[in-house]
Amino acid sequence: MEIQREERERLLKELLAGRFPDAAGRFGPFGGRYVPETLMAAVTRLEEGVRTTLRSPEFERQLAAELRDWVGRPTALTHAPELGRRWGAEVYLKREDLAHTGAHKINNAIGQALLAKQLGAKRIVAETGAGQHGVASAAACARVGLPCTVYMGAVDVARQAPNVDRMRRLGATVVAVESGDQTLRAAIDEAIRDWVSDPEGTYYLIGSAIGPHPYPYLVRELQAVIGREARAQLLERGGLPDAVFACVGGGSNAIGLFHAFLGDRDVRLIGVEAGGRGTALGDHSATLSAGRPGVLHGNYSMLLYDDDGLIHETHSVSAGLDYPGVGPEHAFLKAIGRVDYVTASDDEALAALDECCEAEGILPALESSHALAGAKRWAKENPGARILVGLSGRGDKDMPILAQYPSRKENRDVA
Repeated sequence: MEIQREERERLLKELLAGRFPDAAGRFGPFGGRYVPETLMAAVTRLEEGVRTTLRSPEFERQLAAELRDWVGRPTALTHAPELGRRWGAEVYLKREDLAHTGAHKINNAIGQALLAKQLGAKRIVAETGAGQHGVASAAACARVGLPCTVYMGAVDVARQAPNVDRMRRLGATVVAVESGDQTLRAAIDEAIRDWVSDPEGTYYLIGSAIGPHPYPYLVRELQAVIGREARAQLLERGGLPDAVFACVGGGSNAIGLFHAFLGDRDVRLIGVEAGGRGTALGDHSATLSAGRPGVLHGNYSMLLYDDDGLIHETHSVSAGLDYPGVGPEHAFLKAIGRVDYVTASDDEALAALDECCEAEGILPALESSHALAGAKRWAKENPGARILVGLSGRGDKDMPILAQYPSRKENRDVA
């Protein structure tokens, strides 16, 4: 959608003033609440709970204690000198891979689990793609004492087997979804069906900044700790970055990292989507780069669908980015020009993963590797820049996938 420059500036000022989402749960034209009548009472109850509980001193104290003592926050800001030497830049990594359970997902999971407990929920349902949100939800539910059922597409169950075992060991019931595309979209569909069957006793713990209002706002608020920490850590080390990079699927780690920097006009914010194996519909998951507006999973945002209006299957080597939609706040940020969105292919992400391993001794998640690939490309065009890259998670979970792709070092050894 085209928005004139003056209107973009006005909307950004309103966003920075806290006026989005508005009373209808919208970020400009995006967002809202599109749910069956049977769920309206549940989401309305959640909205009231968010309004009255999220900012209460007692809840903030309890959440802060869990983030500090159980999650392990603040996470490190790591200077990456060898990547910087190779890229011709000053590179820092925000290390969400060091958080408990290995990814940023735990920030949101423990916050929502605590909220669900206060709202009187009897059980939790969740969905997962790469498995990290499932693991985080299982751990958080164990922590607060609520039973947890995690829906996961059958394709993702196969390619993320270590995380499936972790969820089960943490006490969750894992349901492999055989319908639809058998990835994250199908898992969300099944989790919503479960929620519809018992909206009074069941709390749906959404893993990304998607879904009906108030979920995109709630998830952003719980993940915003990433950006607040990173901004303060960078200021302690000499100043703000020239650019901030994060991978974008549904968009929770990116919105959490970007949010603290939105008012810093000189800081470029760049989200990196999954370019997959090509530009044809079905060969990528680049929703913001190639999508069109529409409604999916309770909100109006940018989606990937065909000319008949059917949501299309997507592809990414990273299970966590394999989704045909994106959070409505990201769609809004693109529309007003505050965040740029680019793509990185499967091959670029795999190469970036290998380079980070070799250069810094850090195995990033395949999702995070897309951000590294985008940052490297930008650094070559902006020599000497100061760059922050969000490492949304660690790559241990991706070893079954990586086993199918020999590393560059293996190729050299064979040669």
